[in-house]
Amino acid sequence: MKLVETKEELITLVKGNKKIQRPLIDYKTNKAMWEFRGYKPEENNVKEEKVVELKPKKKTRKKKDVRIDLEKD
Repeated sequence: MKLVETKEELITLVKGNKKIQRPLIDYKTNKAMWEFRGYKPEENNVKEEKVVELKPKKKTRKKKDVRIDLEKD
């Protein structure tokens, strides 16, 4: 008996931050289940993130509560 090892095509599936690789044949046969679980094929589009500089927050001071002793003469 001979075993023939073939190189299977892999597809990368993405769900949020999670990435998994599965055989393309498996994805095609169970495509509805993968989509139901929230996995979608990874796209090679590189998205550019916009960098926005934030203004520094104003520093505020809390006033200390002053204890008043009413029983004191």
